[in-house]
Amino acid sequence: MATVQPGGSNTIYWLALSLTPGLGPTRGRKLVKRYGAIQDIFHASLTELESQGVQAHSAQSIVMGKSLELAHEEYAKAVSSGVAILSKDDANWPSSLGQIYDPPLLLYVRGNVEAVSQPGIAIIGTRLPTPYGIGMAERLACDLAARGLVIFSGLARGVDAASHRGAIQGAKKGAGSTVAVFGTGVDVIYPKENQKIAQGILESGGALVSEFALNTFPAPQNFPIRNRIISGLSLGVLVVEAAEHSGSRITARCALEQSRELFAVPGHVTSKNSWGPNTLIKQGAKLTATWEDVWEELPASIRQEVESRMGAAASENQPQTGKMFPENGLAASERPDGKEKLSPGERKVLSILSAHESTHIDEIMEKLEGQLSSAEVFTVLFELELNSKIRQLPGKNFVKSI
Repeated sequence: MATVQPGGSNTIYWLALSLTPGLGPTRGRKLVKRYGAIQDIFHASLTELESQGVQAHSAQSIVMGKSLELAHEEYAKAVSSGVAILSKDDANWPSSLGQIYDPPLLLYVRGNVEAVSQPGIAIIGTRLPTPYGIGMAERLACDLAARGLVIFSGLARGVDAASHRGAIQGAKKGAGSTVAVFGTGVDVIYPKENQKIAQGILESGGALVSEFALNTFPAPQNFPIRNRIISGLSLGVLVVEAAEHSGSRITARCALEQSRELFAVPGHVTSKNSWGPNTLIKQGAKLTATWEDVWEELPASIRQEVESRMGAAASENQPQTGKMFPENGLAASERPDGKEKLSPGERKVLSILSAHESTHIDEIMEKLEGQLSSAEVFTVLFELELNSKIRQLPGKNFVKSI
């Protein structure tokens, strides 16, 4: 696993360009295209730069050496913090970003720099998901990561966090990982409650990524900006619960503009969180219920690449997805001889449920934290209800069947 890299020979110049006030990625790329070699920009005169449409204060920062001074300071901070800086000239620069409009000038990376350029799927959605949304995000992320794909998301509350959690679990079973794209500096975890998830991402071979300088605080305008990178790094975008005006619509639109595959998990038609995915499905997004729905849409060359990275075990030890319906008309907990056999997960859930008092799903997940993931709890509850072991009451409350 590759972690901190010193960067290519032109890293300082790319860094200086990105730190030049008032320049931005679009003008920066135009300058590089105009001059051919990025270092030539920093040998240009004030008049030459202004003739290329560079604002006066931006041109002065370059000519007076202020931009390079800022770059050297930033580079030193990155090295001391264990942060890699990738530019277009680096071997690990994700080629997929070359296919999008307005790619970043560079990326700050904490963790495994190779994960950023590996094949993966972005999973996004509302910050206020239902238990169903949390369960589906975790389960799909877990299964896809176990299959060897990278899961890209934004570490936001809700679906993003659930996707990263699921992928961290899936990474333990396969060669996949997860990458969080920040709207802050990579040294600023936001929201702070996701510190543990961020640490889990790094420990599982994933990475934290941002185009923003170190110490950049969580400014609201930065989060829509970073969405183009989430979709740009991925082969496709999977939407799990999103209301009509959700920020996930920005990422979905970016995906379409970038010619990425679009997937959506269907939801209950009366739920406001189902508006986004259900509308996308009507507009042509692939209806997604299991990891196979995503896998079968990937190019054959990508599947071969992922499987070769997984090794020979990939085809033999495929991720186990919770069964949505019993086979052959029998409940999943029944043997052919008619005797019941409860799984360890089913026993754990039943042990905390009562026949006389209902228990909310959030309380169930809280009591089983560290023992079962949210996705596993969701699947177990479904199986137990299917087998008439428990009953679901309004408001996602559960009781044992008498």
